[in-house]
Amino acid sequence: MELRHLRYFIAVAEEGSFLTAAQRRLNTSQPSLSRQIRDLESEVGVQLLERQARGVALTDAGRVFLDHARLALSQVEAATDGARRTAQPQKPALSMGFMVGLEVMWLPHLLRILREEEPEIEVTLCSQSSPELALALTRGKLDIAFLRPEKQNAGLTFKLLAKEPLIAVLPADHRLASRKRIRPQDLVREIYVSSARTSPVLHAVIQDYASKVGIVLKAKYEGENISSAMSLVASTGGVTLVPLYAQNMLAPNVVARGLEGVPPTVDLTLGYNQANSSPLLYRLLSRADELVANVQNQSIIRYVEAD
Repeated sequence: MELRHLRYFIAVAEEGSFLTAAQRRLNTSQPSLSRQIRDLESEVGVQLLERQARGVALTDAGRVFLDHARLALSQVEAATDGARRTAQPQKPALSMGFMVGLEVMWLPHLLRILREEEPEIEVTLCSQSSPELALALTRGKLDIAFLRPEKQNAGLTFKLLAKEPLIAVLPADHRLASRKRIRPQDLVREIYVSSARTSPVLHAVIQDYASKVGIVLKAKYEGENISSAMSLVASTGGVTLVPLYAQNMLAPNVVARGLEGVPPTVDLTLGYNQANSSPLLYRLLSRADELVANVQNQSIIRYVEAD
């Protein structure tokens, strides 16, 4: 088994087609690609892909193998980058990822700690969805990320930073806006806008909450992210559920309200790749509790008023 076998298999699995993978991803012929996959299955000893009339699908064994294949390639990339950095040492650097809107709360305190550790550090930032951040960590493109504890990402570790309560966001002129708390049953009669299209963890929390309180939330509209969901709320007159930090992103024509009873919470974590051997990363992780305390003590979140 060679690394190219893993790359070929991942390409076919992600494209769902030998022809598409051969032409778009691998610059090879379909017969040659099919032969390489047969060799791989022979080496593994089980069928990984099921040939269908329209493309291919992963077998149960193939789904397990895909996770490990991605991890193996990410570790090779990380090992290569680490060797190059060791042979050609450069200025200390750290690449960080945030879900959109989280930078406002966490970045100032994070930068202070990093500069105490490495005054000359070079920092690069990106904002993406939680699954995209997890994939970037897996591939060694990011050192750390503030994200949800995404599953199906072998090799990643998630350190819990906070449990964020969910709140309701609705138009400022909505009939429920005069209330300090929204009953979950009131949501059933409203246009519901999903804020979790690209966040399976948040989606699962919201659906579990709806089930516990005995309501059904069927989205009429879906936002690409929390920001777009709030824009849809303003334009459709609907409501959405978002983590508390989203109050930092409120437009003037929408308001946030707490939920009656015990609100659901979603985990915010600091994620990193176990294969990352950066000393600076582990010095930062050792000060994670200090980071959390600083954010809690000086949070700029406008908390929902208590009853």
